[in-house]
Amino acid sequence: MRHVIIGAGPAGVVAAETLRGLDSQSAITLIGDEPEPPYSRMAIPYCLNDMIGEAGTYLRKTEGHYDGLNIEVVQDRVTALSTQDKTLTLVSGGSQTYDHLLIASGSTPTAPPIDGIDLPGVHACWTLDDYRRIIERAKPGSSIVLMGAGFIGCIILEALAARGVNLTVVELENRMVPRMMNEASGGLIKRWCEDKGVRVLTSTRVEGIESDSPNDMLKVSLSDGETLDADLVISATGVAPNTAFLEGSGIEVDHGILVNDRLQTNLDAVYAAGDVAQGRNFSTGEYSVQAIQPTAVEHARIAATNMSDGHEFKHQGSLNLNVLSTMGLISASFGAWEGVDGGDSAELSDSGRYRYLNLQFKEDVLIGAHSLGLTAQVGILRGMIQTGLHLGVWKDRLMRNPLNLTEAYVAATQGVGLAAKATR
Repeated sequence: MRHVIIGAGPAGVVAAETLRGLDSQSAITLIGDEPEPPYSRMAIPYCLNDMIGEAGTYLRKTEGHYDGLNIEVVQDRVTALSTQDKTLTLVSGGSQTYDHLLIASGSTPTAPPIDGIDLPGVHACWTLDDYRRIIERAKPGSSIVLMGAGFIGCIILEALAARGVNLTVVELENRMVPRMMNEASGGLIKRWCEDKGVRVLTSTRVEGIESDSPNDMLKVSLSDGETLDADLVISATGVAPNTAFLEGSGIEVDHGILVNDRLQTNLDAVYAAGDVAQGRNFSTGEYSVQAIQPTAVEHARIAATNMSDGHEFKHQGSLNLNVLSTMGLISASFGAWEGVDGGDSAELSDSGRYRYLNLQFKEDVLIGAHSLGLTAQVGILRGMIQTGLHLGVWKDRLMRNPLNLTEAYVAATQGVGLAAKATR
């Protein structure tokens, strides 16, 4: 049996290791299109703030790790896929054949359609090559414009601020981290950053970027009419699944590759995992792309298990889970944090101390939450949501005081207060 994995990020590496753990005999090939050993993109900001070197981003740091597991690592790019012949075409001119294929090709940063986005000095922060280019310009005292204050943008923000640059963040939405924080909590993150010397412009977009020559300052035009001078512009405005090479393959693609509860595509021998896969969402039951590393790793283990003969593992759905540090302020969101129609919610806010907690309920089950500056009960929040724990009378008590999470969790798991609620 020959297993081939497209993509050498966390999903690809975990899938290869899972396959080897289940099958000691089959050939396993891992194809990555960058010249470095398999690495984590999420570790790149730690290079920016000098916490680690480039080797610190590598997913496996032991010399000879992949050789020791008899996993072949190929540095090449897949340009086409023939599912009829079970053959991959590589940019080098070579090819690979497979019996089972896992597509874990990840995603690529999307560039906003503005003039000047391709100028020297304008970069994404997605690859180690991007990091090398950014580090040349991100000197202490340099002026940097960061487009985007989402999850990835805020990680980059924290790393850049630690370098002592003059940083301006431009975010199109009316708050920071709009996909995991509401207006109240996102607004608190903005105020926190501004108090620490970072300028944050929300409800603002970059209209264009100009430069007279590669070595000149960049001129960044904003929607409010202001023009910023910048040594460097970083774009962190979103990502899109890498699916272009699948054209004509017969694999069904919507926003991402459509998969079933085995992480299998519409073709029996082909699976997908990670940022490129449109998998089940735990909270909604619908299928969507969740471009976060915990989902990628979960997908990888399930897909690899099902690729190995004699094993069966069904995907129950990935829980939306984000934990973020923005200049030392910890925020987190879980599940259906925006709530559902007909549901109840509870809110606690202490803006002076940058503390915020919002709980979302469907009947007496906690289905979503997001928090700011509160870290002690993050595990409890996740456990309550992921297990669908019925809270009984503790739901009403949490509505009155959302901080009673520990007491509610312990009591509800022991059945205390559930009967009382049922008889009311």
